[in-house]
Amino acid sequence: MKRAYYTSFSRALALATFIIATSGYPLATASGSVPASVQTVRFQSKLINATLPYNVILPPGYRATATTRYPVLYLLHGHGGHYTDWLTRTNIADYASQYRMIVVMPEGNNSWYVDGASGSSDKYETYILQELMPDVDKRYRTIQSRYGRAIAGLSMSGYGAIKYGLKYPSVFAFAGSMSGAFGVTRYTEKEMGGANWEPFLKTFGPLGSETRKANDIFEIMKALTPARVTSLPYFYFDCGTEDAAQHFDRNRELSEIFLERKIPHEYRELPGNHSWQYWDQQVQEVLKIAAEKLHAPRRK
Repeated sequence: MKRAYYTSFSRALALATFIIATSGYPLATASGSVPASVQTVRFQSKLINATLPYNVILPPGYRATATTRYPVLYLLHGHGGHYTDWLTRTNIADYASQYRMIVVMPEGNNSWYVDGASGSSDKYETYILQELMPDVDKRYRTIQSRYGRAIAGLSMSGYGAIKYGLKYPSVFAFAGSMSGAFGVTRYTEKEMGGANWEPFLKTFGPLGSETRKANDIFEIMKALTPARVTSLPYFYFDCGTEDAAQHFDRNRELSEIFLERKIPHEYRELPGNHSWQYWDQQVQEVLKIAAEKLHAPRRK
């Protein structure tokens, strides 16, 4: 693992960076020799009381048999983005065609994938686990065990994916993050400033709130018992060396805690910043490692 110097951008600048990052990369098109099958499901969530579509990439050969079951990678989008991002801003369809794995890309809005402090219709964590995943299992031939499920994401959703891996080890065999915003629950009004603070207050509540504590990755880590540690999935996370200190510092801090607790993981510091160019590159590694950790069907 290469070490790198910390960047010195302010938290406010970093916030602006990850909010506008979705507009900084040209649309990508699939061009692989083995075309992937892409479907869109317009799911009506009772928990959120809204339509939350999700895209699905089916592996080559999915329709060739009616019995083969496949593992699923849940690939989440970042802040300011939507369920279409991975398909339109990266070559994920081409990359996924190399693996015997279903890729599901859900709508998470700007929820941080948590059950927020604002009310009963702000339960995106429960939605992912209790509505989305059962719906995917019902519609597609999935391997319905932890060794058939992985979850990953970038920035906001990198935070969400690692948190899910820590909280729900019986559900996932792998959790991955690119440029994870792991320090989100530590943000303060002074650091965020003005209108930028309101969404965080709505989602996590005031500093010291139970919602904020329950969603703090570092607090979750502290509470892990030795027995719990042995049950955790495999973790992968990376961060660009030109990313903001807000993200880079927390990624390095998390890796150090993982090392102290002897939690199986891989952490990489690589050239790049908080951008789609970086994520298009690193999602290839996420797919590769997820495929290694999941139980894929044998090729015939």
